[in-house]
Amino acid sequence: MSTLTLYTFAMSHYSEKIRWTLDAIGADYREAFLSPVFHIGPALGLGRRGRTTLPVLRTPEGAVQDSTRILLWLEHEGLLGPLLPSAQRERVLAVEDRFDAIGKDVARLLYAASFGVADDHIVKLWTDHATPLQSRVIRGGYPLIRWAFRRKLGITASGARRAQQRIARVVDWLEAQLKDGRTYLVGDHLTVADITAASLLAPLACPPQHAVYGEPAYRQGMAAALAPWAGRPAMKWVLDLYEAHRGTLPAGAVRQAA
Repeated sequence: MSTLTLYTFAMSHYSEKIRWTLDAIGADYREAFLSPVFHIGPALGLGRRGRTTLPVLRTPEGAVQDSTRILLWLEHEGLLGPLLPSAQRERVLAVEDRFDAIGKDVARLLYAASFGVADDHIVKLWTDHATPLQSRVIRGGYPLIRWAFRRKLGITASGARRAQQRIARVVDWLEAQLKDGRTYLVGDHLTVADITAASLLAPLACPPQHAVYGEPAYRQGMAAALAPWAGRPAMKWVLDLYEAHRGTLPAGAVRQAA
């Protein structure tokens, strides 16, 4: 029986970052998909930090909330190995921090382009792993939930423009690093720097290996937000990294019950 449980949103890029890391180190874990609104109780109860963010990793010693804190816990347990090499630790974590910083901007940009345009698709994404009761509540309360999301993420036209600018600066930085033909951002093998960068940009690159971002319905529903990024060298790098190092979501992943 697995001693680790990862609580996630299936479409969360921060969740994908930890999911990919756990898969890369061969961790024995169980994934529990949560649904918006219904994630609040588990996140508050497990994290005990007054925050509703995911992912949360439940371990035999207690729960760890926030993707960076989870990485540091895995490092403390001696589980990351070459994914966080001691000689290059600070460089790797600096890249991780750079891409983590645009996580909310990526979400802000996608929702700004989709709310009111692709609402049916958003509702589907939010209910794919919901119980029947949760699905009815989300569908019935969607206008209110959408309003709350707009306020929480600052989803406005000006907010979306600022988000696009911040993402563009990081994408420009990434492409400047890749000009020398490197495959990996730090050193000569995969690290959490690469996993973080690719995971945080995956909603824009749409790698086919991802169970959400690779779906044609996702690309169609988010078409307006994705169009400016198509053809960028950074997106090709994300696709190549997924092709080389990533599979699909674990077949044993389970839904968190109501």
